[in-house]
Amino acid sequence: MEVYRATGRRKASVARVRLMLGTGKFSVNKRELMNYIKRMSLKVSVEKPLALIDMIDKFDIIVTVNGGGLSGQAGAIQLGIARALAQINDEYHLKMRQGGLLTRDSRIVERKKYGQKGARKRFQFSKR
Repeated sequence: MEVYRATGRRKASVARVRLMLGTGKFSVNKRELMNYIKRMSLKVSVEKPLALIDMIDKFDIIVTVNGGGLSGQAGAIQLGIARALAQINDEYHLKMRQGGLLTRDSRIVERKKYGQKGARKRFQFSKR
């Protein structure tokens, strides 16, 4: 049995994905996907690479993810799955590329600047 491994990153999250042919088992940090990601919109985005090639119940996926919040982790898992599927054959790679799933979302939180309340927000200006 061949195992495909890939890494996905998003914000501060890193997901290590192992993908193998199987019956559709999906575990994230040794928990079932629905027990780990409860928000339906995030669950749909995680399964998007599999839905793109109509193989939702054809692969067993084991994911270890850490760092960041739930949204960032879901994005990292999605990228990891897409990269693992792209390794299988060129047809899947093309579909993932066309679906925009192989591009890492590089947006991260901007740092807080000194003399300001946040990254962009300033303290209230008083003329007198």
